[in-house]
Amino acid sequence: MLRRLLVLLALVLAPIGAGTAGAHQQKFTISTVSLNERTGMIEIAHQVPVHDAEHALVVQRTGNPNIHTPDIIGSEDSREAFARYVTRRFLLVVDGQIITPDYVGSEITGGSLWVYQETPAPAHSAEGAQTLVRINSQILTDVWARQENRVNIGGGTRVQTFIFKSGDMAQTVPLTQ
Repeated sequence: MLRRLLVLLALVLAPIGAGTAGAHQQKFTISTVSLNERTGMIEIAHQVPVHDAEHALVVQRTGNPNIHTPDIIGSEDSREAFARYVTRRFLLVVDGQIITPDYVGSEITGGSLWVYQETPAPAHSAEGAQTLVRINSQILTDVWARQENRVNIGGGTRVQTFIFKSGDMAQTVPLTQ
């Protein structure tokens, strides 16, 4: 009787444990691309769940070969290796020209790794002319087929959001303040 009760209890609790184990990987990123009028820069901020970043380092074997177990929070080497990966997986084209934004830095806030980039805005942006940007975020799409990357373009009340999945084409949009 006790044995049947234990088996029944195990069957009831097994799905709960399985759901919890898979819950760590969130499979999404959020990037924001905005024009800072004050500095004349296009600023890019990528937010990635820390657990997803660590898993990607293991899967992709990205970064320093001395890193055996990636630790985004405790290891600057792991954090920088993943930041380099993020910058390679985000496409930015400004007014028809492919741009490689400068890497500004990274930080941990809560359970997220933030990776920051910037690039000078075209001179005509400061004069009020429209700047067209073409973007594509393929961050972590080489790790998970179900990865979703949200990219917010613009600022204030004029934000456009795009969702990119593996293999999606780049999108073009005017960059507004």
